Order: sequence, then structure tokens, then C-alpha cells
Amino acid sequence: MADAKNKLESVKEWIVDHKLRHVGCLWLSGLAGSIAYNWSQPNMKTSVKIIHARLHAQALTLAALAGAAGIEYYDHKSGAKAERVTNFLSTEGHARKD
Repeated sequence: MADAKNKLESVKEWIVDHKLRHVGCLWLSGLAGSIAYNWSQPNMKTSVKIIHARLHAQALTLAALAGAAGIEYYDHKSGAKAERVTNFLSTEGHARKD
């Protein structure tokens, strides 16, 4: 059980460190999935299929941005972000002195 919690913490940490990459990947996969689904609908024009795919990808992107904002808010409230910044700055200072 402790290993599963550790795995969850490592996933959360990756998402926090790479928020925009996470949102971009979700947008791209949403766009590809929506295009694949819309292409199976024979009664739609190509332009309508592309517009629908873009709208679905936009909705996924907004949801991902809201999720990233929620994670950022949680980190800010818990103080975890301040600890990471302090640790980063202290390691940067040691690296520059050498």
C-alpha cells in the first residue's frame, strides 16, 4: 500500500513540475481521438468533423488547465511549493559556488 502511495506522489510531482506539457499532451490526444471518432461518422462534411474535433480538444484543454490550477492551489496552500523553491534555490547556490 505504501508503494502505491509513493507512485501516486511521484505522478503528482511530475504533473506539478510539467503542467504545460501535461495540458499540451491532453490537448493533442483529445484532438486525435476526436478526429478518429468523427471520421467514423459518414454523414458529416470534413469541415464539420474538424470543427467538432477542435471543440472537443478545447474542452479537454480547459478541463486540464482547471486541474493544473487546482493542483497549483493545493501546493500553495500546503506549502509544498515553497519548500521546492527553497530546495531548488539552495542547490543552485551550492552549484554556482563550485
